[in-house]
Formats: sequence, structure tokens, C-alpha cells
Amino acid sequence: MTYCVAMRLNAGLVFLSDSRTNAGVDHIGTFRKMSVFENPGDRMMVLMTAGNLSISQSIRQMVAEYQSPEGASIWTATSMYQAAQIVGEAIRNVHKRDASALEEFGIDFNVSMILGGQIKGERCRLFQMYSAGNFIESHDENPYFQIGEAKYGKPIIDRVTTPSTPLDEAAKCALISMDSTLRSNISVGFPLDLLVYETDTLSVNRFVTIDEKNQYFQMIRTNWGKQLKAVFEGIADPVWNAAPEATSNVLSSVGSSSQPVRVHPPVSLSRSESRTPQRQSFAQNEDRTQQH
Repeated sequence: MTYCVAMRLNAGLVFLSDSRTNAGVDHIGTFRKMSVFENPGDRMMVLMTAGNLSISQSIRQMVAEYQSPEGASIWTATSMYQAAQIVGEAIRNVHKRDASALEEFGIDFNVSMILGGQIKGERCRLFQMYSAGNFIESHDENPYFQIGEAKYGKPIIDRVTTPSTPLDEAAKCALISMDSTLRSNISVGFPLDLLVYETDTLSVNRFVTIDEKNQYFQMIRTNWGKQLKAVFEGIADPVWNAAPEATSNVLSSVGSSSQPVRVHPPVSLSRSESRTPQRQSFAQNEDRTQQH
């Protein structure tokens, strides 16, 4: 498995990927999942992949070599949208070539990708690619995409990231998101690739491969854990069976009618002293009074 996240911000782009592809007991595979297509001064694009490794590697190679009958390629595309179309076409070509053979062996055509970058003359753009070759584009309402094991690292990004977030803040958020994923899922692992791109530089200036000993990542891992624990301990415990006039930290009040759904034991095993008295309705009480 894998975890990749990319953010499109006013100041540029942030990309982060892990490099684990297998997490068996006696077999752990490491393959880089971030590829950079760069022609300094003209274009800088990043492709990150998740899913079947053989499929994603075939697509990446086809993207690098593909040229349409009109001469369009990833290196000559006039817009990021056209570049996304080229990646989508490569996905469909690999599907056409390999999907049937894979199916015979019970292997699904499983791949997802993130493509982002900037071509001279237009703004930074970010796309999420699907197995069918179709794609969606990031906008201000949703400034990031995730692929792979996304659920563990999503909450922090939702709470922190907006288009106006500075690049270093966004990189820090991405690393915290990755740390949460690493802690919760063994199928995601080191080393990590982090690329931070500033708008209009049209080249890679800030890239690092992060291993378990990276000083900044270890600082994040230690401090984030401590701060989370401190915030947790600073939240008041719930108050049970509070007085009716209580207004602070009330979880339940005196006289609350909340009851669980109970499954009763067989009569032969039931202990009368452990039975919970049934609540009577007002109508039942009134009928009983009239009978007397």
C-alpha cells in the first residue's frame, strides 16, 4: 500500500509520498512513488502513484515516452490540463494492453495517481487521476488530494489547510498527516519523499528524502504526540447524572430517559435481582389508579 498527499496553495505546491509497497511478515518492498518531470524554466510536474506497482510503473514510462499523432507529449503540453489528458490516455493504453491478462490471474486493474505542477504561462494546478483515465482538478474549496491510505492523515489537513496556508506550514501539516498514517498502518513506511514547489520557479529547489533518523521529522513525531496528549488531558471529563440546573460539561442529567437496547437472557438463566425495572407510562399509572 501507500500514502501520498499533495496540496495546491496560493504560494505553490506541496507533495509528500511514502515508499512502501509490501508489508508482509518476511517481505517488505521499497519503491519510490514520486516522479518529477522537469524542464527548468519551462515546466515542473510531479506524478505520484498508488495501487498495483507494475501498472503504475508502466504508466509512468508510457507518459515519459508518449507522443500523440499531433506531436503532443508531457514535454510539449501547453497546459496542465493537456498534461492530465496525456496521463489519462497512458492509463487507458496500459489498461487496454494488460487488463485482460491481469484479470485471468485474478488481479484487478488498480491504480490511482496525483499529477500536479506548473507550465510556464499558467498557474499551478493539481489533478487526481483514476483507473479509467478520468480525472478531477483541485480548487479552493478542496485544495488537496490524497491517494492510498488516506483516512488516518485526513483530519489534520481538513482542520489546518486552506489556499492561503504558507508553504512551510503546509509541509509541516503534510508531515504530521504522514506521521499519523505511519503510526496506524504498517503498510505505509519510510523513506518519504517531500517536494515543496514555489509558484513560478519552474524548477525543483526544495526536495528531501526523509528516513527514520531525520531530525525534523523526529521532532514533529515527538512534539505532536506530546501536544496531543496535553490537549487531551486539558479537556474536562464528562459529568454524569448532573443536576437539572447544571450547564457545564453535562453528558447526562438526573432523570434522563436514555436506555440501551437490551437483549434479555433466557428465563431459565435470568436472575430476578439483576432485572432492570421497566418504566411505566403515565397512561398505565392512571389505569391502575382507576381500577382501585
